This record gives sequence, structure tokens and C-alpha cells, in this order.
Amino acid sequence: MVEKTLDIQKLVKAVEQEVVEWRRHFHENPELSFQEYETSNYVYEKLQSFGNIEVSRVTPTSILGRITGNQPGKVVALRADMDALPIQEETGLPFASKNNGVMHACGHDGHTAMLLGAAKVLSKLKEEIQGEIRFFFQHAEELFPGGASEMVKAGVTEGIDGVIGLHLASQVPAGKFLLCYGPVTAGTDAFDIVIQGKGGHGSSPQDTVDPIAIGAQIVNGINQFISRKVEASQRAVISVTKFNGGTANNIIPDKVTIGGTVRTFNPEIRSQIPIWIEKMIKGLTEAHDASYEFDYQLGYASVVNEDNITALVEQTIVETFGEDNRVISQPIMGGEDFSAFSAATPGCFVFLGAGSDQPAENYPHHHPKFDVKEKSLILGVNYYVSTALKFLNENIKSVN
Repeated sequence: MVEKTLDIQKLVKAVEQEVVEWRRHFHENPELSFQEYETSNYVYEKLQSFGNIEVSRVTPTSILGRITGNQPGKVVALRADMDALPIQEETGLPFASKNNGVMHACGHDGHTAMLLGAAKVLSKLKEEIQGEIRFFFQHAEELFPGGASEMVKAGVTEGIDGVIGLHLASQVPAGKFLLCYGPVTAGTDAFDIVIQGKGGHGSSPQDTVDPIAIGAQIVNGINQFISRKVEASQRAVISVTKFNGGTANNIIPDKVTIGGTVRTFNPEIRSQIPIWIEKMIKGLTEAHDASYEFDYQLGYASVVNEDNITALVEQTIVETFGEDNRVISQPIMGGEDFSAFSAATPGCFVFLGAGSDQPAENYPHHHPKFDVKEKSLILGVNYYVSTALKFLNENIKSVN
């Protein structure tokens, strides 16, 4: 067993330079959500070149790879997202984006490269694999409704016993693995409100139905919901991020538009928030003889880690990288469409630190100067390989 473990580590180490090169290629050639044609072609060709992997297209810009071992067993899936963001890069890297206004500013270039590296390593272990390993190279994580739900509808999770995800984190020191039990990311919903009033001259507000005054009351009401409607132990956030109306200093407009985002973990609270918001809007607009339109959009659900798979992942991290690099963390208010996979089959999603030990050198995700420390990439490859093999070899029972 020791010799076999050393062989696996040797195989992982052997792909390190290729993984860096692949990541730089993806970084230099980013593509937006649902437009990952060249990226998916590149992934397809690489997977085919490794051998022992059945490769297919699930959607026009996503790829499914499958390694079926020579021995029967469980089925585990490993996921990476491939899309970039509509951001103009300002890193000054020698391999900076060639596509004007498009940038890998969230680490998906690294995710794709790491999963390719894992696929190459695992393709050499086909004879030792008990069961099946699937590789989800997913499109469109950044743009709702997201690529994960499309892949699930296409049947990629059928027959799977567990799914494993990984996200690089630029503001966490390279090598640290952040792990949560239960909810990992928030449900990410959005709302838009139109308040229709009656415009007029600013000197005669009594002759108008002022949508700005009504809108201000609505914003104040929304900002009070969490503290007055949600128990303090529950984490939830409502943020008004848009308030538009008016064209001149002396004119009261006919209407204003308001928009914002809602972040929750509790499904019951998530379902109640749009009811609360609309009830308040209805009351305020009726009191002022105005009318309204309310559009509430459900976004990604929370990613929820299944306890038994998460315990296996935690054990793998400790055994492979040491206890000092395992960090039990709190869930984040950001969203992730990995939730479509973890809703369809039990799973675990972790964050891998890819930042500098000097916080001032780290830029947040979706920033024009975002970057990751490339030394973290081989750790991600090792994580994928080690977790997949442990999952197939361990006798665990998932709880749906």
C-alpha cells in the first residue's frame, strides 16, 4: 500500500508543469458563459489523448469524461467549471487575456486545469480502479440559470454515489483547505420593483404621487426585514443595490425602479422573503395611491455538503496534506451552481487557498487584478485524485 501511495504521488507530481501550462492557456483564452466552444474543444482533445477515458459532449460547451475500472464498485464524479467573466483584465501577466473585456477572474481556469491533471493521473490507474469516475467539465457557472442544472437534466448524475467539487480561494493562503459541514454557500435570489406614481413639478408635490418618497419607504422596510422577521441565529442578507428614477432637479418622476439581492441558507426563510417584500410593497403603494410591479427571481440554491462524504473528504485532506491545512470554516454568502449537482446526488464542495501569505497581495474574486498562486494547482490535482480513490475504496453510506 505504501508503494502504491508513493506511485500515485509520483504520477501527480509528473503532471505539475502541464497543469500550469493548461491553466495559462485557459487564462489567455477566456470565454464567457454558454460560449466556451474553444475551451471545451481543448478539454475534449486532451481527455481523448490520455487514453482509458470515454469522452462525450453533454451540451454544446460542456464535457463528460468517464473512467470505468476493471472492477465493479461505486461511482464518483469530480467537477470543474470552465467559464470566464465580462471583466477587462489588469493583472499585467505575460499570459493575460487576449480577449478584450473577458477575463478568468474567479479561478475557473485553474479548476479546469486541475481536473484535467487529475483525469490524466487517474487514466493511468484504470486497472486499480473499483467502480467508475466521472469528470464534469461544466459550462456557465457564472450566469444563471447555470450550466450545472443543464448537465443534471442531461443525465450526468444518474447512478452516481457522490460528487466532489473544489473552488480556488484567492484570499486564503495557498495550501489551506476550507471545509464546511452542511450549508456551504447561500441561496442567491434577486428582485426588481417598479413603483408607478404620478409625476409633476417639484414645487407642487401635493399634486403628484411621488414614487421616490414611496420607494424610500420601501427600501427602509426591506432593510428592516432581517432584524425583525428572521431569528438572529439564522443567516440571511437582503441588499438593495439599485434605485433609479428622475431626470431633473425640479421634476418629480412618474416611476422609480428598485433592485437587489437576497442571500439565505434556510429554505423556509427563502420561500417567505418574497411574500414579506410584496406584502409591504402592496401596503405602501396602496396607502399612497400608487401601483407596483414586483419580479422575484430564484437563483442558485445553497450548496449543502452531505455529512458522511464530507467526513471522508476531511479525512482525505488530513491524511494527504496534514491537519494544519484542514480548516473547518463557516458558510459564505456567495452563490455556486454546484448546488444543482449536490441536490441531485450527495456531495462535498471545498475551497482551496490560492493566495499569498501577505493579504495586501491578494485581490478578491471578480476583480480585474485577480490571480492565483500556481503552486496551489498541483494540490488541487492531488485532492481530486486522492478523494476519488478514497471514495471508491471506502465503505461509506451517503445520507440523502
